[in-house]
Amino acid sequence: MTAPSDLPTGLPAGPSAPAGAGGEPSAGLRRRYDRATADLEPPLAIVDLDALRANAADLVRRAGGKPIRVASKSVRCRAVLERVLAMDGFSGILAFTLPEALWLAGHGFTDIVVAYPTADRRAIARLAADPDAAREITLMVDDLAHLDLIESAVRDVRPRHELRLCLDVDAGYRAFGGLLRAGALRSPVREPAQAAELARAIAARPGMRLVGLMAYEAQIAGVGDRVGGPYGHVLRWVQRRSQRELALRRAAVVRAVRRHAELEFVNGGGTGSVEKTTQEEAVTEIAAGSGLFHPRLFDFYRSFRGRPAALFALPVVRRPGGDVVTVLGGGYVASGPPGADRLPQPYLPAGLRYSRNEGAGEVQTPLLGRAARKLRVGDRVWFRHAKAGELCERFDVLHLVEGDRRVGEAPTYRGEGQAFL
Repeated sequence: MTAPSDLPTGLPAGPSAPAGAGGEPSAGLRRRYDRATADLEPPLAIVDLDALRANAADLVRRAGGKPIRVASKSVRCRAVLERVLAMDGFSGILAFTLPEALWLAGHGFTDIVVAYPTADRRAIARLAADPDAAREITLMVDDLAHLDLIESAVRDVRPRHELRLCLDVDAGYRAFGGLLRAGALRSPVREPAQAAELARAIAARPGMRLVGLMAYEAQIAGVGDRVGGPYGHVLRWVQRRSQRELALRRAAVVRAVRRHAELEFVNGGGTGSVEKTTQEEAVTEIAAGSGLFHPRLFDFYRSFRGRPAALFALPVVRRPGGDVVTVLGGGYVASGPPGADRLPQPYLPAGLRYSRNEGAGEVQTPLLGRAARKLRVGDRVWFRHAKAGELCERFDVLHLVEGDRRVGEAPTYRGEGQAFL
């Protein structure tokens, strides 16, 4: 039988052993978190409020005066959303489903844009029947089929309230006659004439009003550019070209749409592109959320450095060998293209890695490395999720930590009995 080998991360070298809060050594950070949660039994999840506030302040700085609409999918905790929206520079929510938006509006949140089109007829009917929700929630559309579905959903609603709509525009980059495409496969609306045609169609539909426009440049906002070698050079070249092309096209789309609608907002960007997107005059607000928790995938950007603010701890339950420990659980794999970069990062103590043969397990996870020698049964290993809000689908509560004290707890969506996807 061969000795266990480590699983490569699939990512360039990043801050795996943190100089955490303001350069704090990883050992000190681990002691703080262990002390703050000493009376709790893992598995458990925390939010470091000092890190959260620092990350929020940096997002606001990068936005250069434009408001940031908070992407709720990257938070999935009402109490944290409330904390962030109480900070200067943040305004409004970018929700991920209409049922979520209705639930948030029912709890007093305002100015909610649903970032993705919905086909939930019952939720649309609920929205049209509720004057308060209809005033605060904006639906996303990018096709005449969406308008038809909305009309069919509200046909029998009496009284029926006007529905606010936002037009989603493809922000992807195309080059070499379409042979190269970068960006998310989202909206079929790309050119100014297409956007104007749909805006004109919305204006002709009773009970619908176009109030916003959105374009998300995933190839810039969601792809880290701190990558070496030939791939890194090509990536940054594509991102620069894409940024220039999109700025011109987005401005033209906005001009075309404004001929048919009075737009209240033009939303763009994401955590990875804040300082770039905000330079566009046509954009009135920035979308961001992942930068608040700063998960593993956001370590690899050249223009900013965040502080990990959301972590989870798993207990050591076995010691199969001198350089091996086993923790309970761990298989909290993030969405996206399958790969090692979607695994949680063993973070504290520094110097642990996965077994190539087992990876992150459903019930238990072996971890290898010299750091394992000092771990005993009952000790904790702290992890970072690869993405932000998906962590909250695994835990009912986020324990709020300041320094080495636990100052409160906040139920996640899951902890409030909600699962919107």
